[in-house]
Amino acid sequence: MGSGLQRTSIFAVGALISGAAVAQQPPLTTPPVPPFADLDPQTPLAPLPELGVAWPDLNVRDPLEAVPDTAVTRPNETPRYVVRLQGVDALPKVRERFAGLSVLRTNDGKPANVAQIDRRARDDVELLDAIMRSEGYYDATVLTDIKPAPDGGRVTVTLSVAPGEQFKFTGVDVKGVGATGEQAALETAFGVTPTRPVVAEDVILGQAALIDKLGRTGYPFAKVGEPFVVVDHETRGATLDLNVEPGGKRNFGAIRYQGGQPPFSAAHAEVIARWEPGDLYDSYLVDDFRRAVIATGLVSQVRVTPIEGATPGTVDLQTTIDPAPFHTVAGEAGYGTGEGFRVEASWQHRNFIQPEGAVTFRGVAGTLEQLLGATLRMGNFRRRDQVLNARLLASHDNTAAYDAYTVDMAGSLERQTTIIWQKPLSYSFGGEVLYSSERNLDPLRGALVRRQFYIAAVPVTLAYDGSDSLLDPTHGFRLAARISPEVSVQSTTFGYLKVQLDGSFYRPFGEKLVIAGRARFGGIEGAPQQAIAPSRLFYAGGGGSVRGFGYQLVGPLNALNQPIGGRSLTEFSLEARIRLPVFGGNFGVVPFVDAGNVYTTALPSLTGLRVGTGLGLRYYSNFGPIRIDVGTPLARRPTESLISIQVSLGQAF
Repeated sequence: MGSGLQRTSIFAVGALISGAAVAQQPPLTTPPVPPFADLDPQTPLAPLPELGVAWPDLNVRDPLEAVPDTAVTRPNETPRYVVRLQGVDALPKVRERFAGLSVLRTNDGKPANVAQIDRRARDDVELLDAIMRSEGYYDATVLTDIKPAPDGGRVTVTLSVAPGEQFKFTGVDVKGVGATGEQAALETAFGVTPTRPVVAEDVILGQAALIDKLGRTGYPFAKVGEPFVVVDHETRGATLDLNVEPGGKRNFGAIRYQGGQPPFSAAHAEVIARWEPGDLYDSYLVDDFRRAVIATGLVSQVRVTPIEGATPGTVDLQTTIDPAPFHTVAGEAGYGTGEGFRVEASWQHRNFIQPEGAVTFRGVAGTLEQLLGATLRMGNFRRRDQVLNARLLASHDNTAAYDAYTVDMAGSLERQTTIIWQKPLSYSFGGEVLYSSERNLDPLRGALVRRQFYIAAVPVTLAYDGSDSLLDPTHGFRLAARISPEVSVQSTTFGYLKVQLDGSFYRPFGEKLVIAGRARFGGIEGAPQQAIAPSRLFYAGGGGSVRGFGYQLVGPLNALNQPIGGRSLTEFSLEARIRLPVFGGNFGVVPFVDAGNVYTTALPSLTGLRVGTGLGLRYYSNFGPIRIDVGTPLARRPTESLISIQVSLGQAF
């Protein structure tokens, strides 16, 4: 074998180069051909002894019937063979890769004869040899054995592997990283060091990690060459050479548009970017920028290419944007016991006021709610993920607690958390003014009374999100506080403070079970309950509250068995989110128990809690879980329904 050295590209580790020797054969002699007129189609063909293969006997109906002791099925039948792989029990990765690429297993179920099975077996021998080499077993041997069943059963194809010794790197030379001044960090990112096994996947993943590390630390034009390995069969070792061209460190420059008709200016694109000109280049931030631009809803595709900056030492981003349609017509429908049916339709122009000024006209028709309104949403307003909201709407709510006709105007500035950039802290603050004509039972008069309210509010919300997902969290916790000072004008003018606190936690147990819980407390201080508009009080019951009860039906009732709401609120929920192994794990069940109540006092209490329990079904779609919850109240009152049903998108909390 000489020195035993073999130089090979790591991308072709395990590739087989084989040749076949051609044996010398004596020249074939052909018998003389009789004249065409003397040929008889019924005459047996003349033998060709030099060929070594006899002509088939045409009197035999099925050639396979002339081959005794074979278990191979005829071509028009389902083949019968089993594949056994031996010698790799300690190498699960080899067994897994073979199972996915095996020619024998891929073609199982297709017509086959002895020759075809043998050809597939030889292909699998080459496959196993390549897989073993990719795992560092360069001296592995693979033997094949095909045994027909004597009783006509399945053919057994056995592939036996003798792995031999796993080769290890004796030297790793990553050239070019010393010029960056960060050689140690880059070599650590590459991860392939002497004494490690010669595994092709590790080298390829290390190369990708090295490119990523260079991109994250200011090298937009870095190039990493093809890794090469020299294998020494005598020492059972290998050396690796890798050439790196860092290309020079750069800082962010400007965003330049190229072609197309972008829906907003390059200046607004720089607002979306999470860097400032002069910051060190980071490829992760470029990927984030690309996703955020698409998330505006105004862009169908964006291409970003680093180019040399106009200022020395900088990199500009050449950006090509393909606009998306600006108009959307949408609709949704839902049903809940107590809430009834609800249908909503909307029309939206997502860039009516540039940049990112989406105007939406919406209408709601439902059992308990009717609404017409318009909203304005200015996305990425002056900074990334900061939203300016404004709304004007007229609505009618006919609930079990009150009947209200309302005209509402509101605006807010919101710092939101998104799927692309889920932030631990978010907030919103703004103002609201509304007129509301509301009817409910006046306990002093003992009759239904309609009153007019003029209300101004300054709501502020602060939230902390320590969970791992916005739509389907599996671990972590969330906290939120909403404080709303309000002034109400009816027969007199008075003010009060409305506060609501929310918290939830998520704890996984294995991969298929998440225990989730939440608590909510609310209170109104500064005015008696009778003076406050019924629509501004607290209520409990329904799909987003205490399941098992109808909408707003948890709490004290009036003489007509209608809920009167309260100045304070207490709610608890606990549920087990169980993923089912069937249907690809896309379905789950959720047993739950909820408890809560509302009180006429300003501070919430833990007394008199009403409890509901039930079972939910979840379908985990690409855009979030779709839930159906069926609940029932415990200690049910005669006027309460036996079950309640809620259908919606997203987890309950």
